[in-house]
Amino acid sequence: MARYTGPSTKIARKFGEPIFGADKDFERRNYPAGEHGLARKRKKSSEYGIQLKEKQKVKYTYGLLERQFRNLYEKASRMKGQKGENLILLLESRLDNLVYRMGIAPTRAAARQLVSHAHITLNGKVCNIPSAIVKPGDIVAVRERSKSLEVITNSVASAAHYSWIEFDAKTLTGKYINTPVRTEIPETIDEQLIVELYSK
Repeated sequence: MARYTGPSTKIARKFGEPIFGADKDFERRNYPAGEHGLARKRKKSSEYGIQLKEKQKVKYTYGLLERQFRNLYEKASRMKGQKGENLILLLESRLDNLVYRMGIAPTRAAARQLVSHAHITLNGKVCNIPSAIVKPGDIVAVRERSKSLEVITNSVASAAHYSWIEFDAKTLTGKYINTPVRTEIPETIDEQLIVELYSK
């Protein structure tokens, strides 16, 4: 299964924000890598460069490669409403993202691994496809034999809470209540830049 496996802190420093989650190394040096660090003079980015950077940031944040991202954008384009907003809502509806949002995993990469290794069920059936789109009303849970995994118990203890998700920490079962409103999603993403990039 294709996925990005390179250095995460280096990528986070490139975008100037901890897109992969809490990172002590990023906190120490939250500026782009390079010999001169902050003092390095950088050329002003072009309009295309800004749009491309935003797309790359979203891809790394949600753990997608180019083909997956492009297919999701095309699906968002066919939906009613604004393309950019539809894209973000589709990304939020992915099974691996919901496992992360529910607090079952500490990062999206860890959530992807839990799903791939068949530790997660969707509506009572084991689902090992991280990109599966979850619909409002669907139930996401941890398999009985996986509930004692240390990564899951540690993550649930420090989980954040979101209004569009209902989660029971005792049974490790969550419900995707409704599609979130764009303003409720905490990631700092300008999806309009991505729409402009793909519209060229």
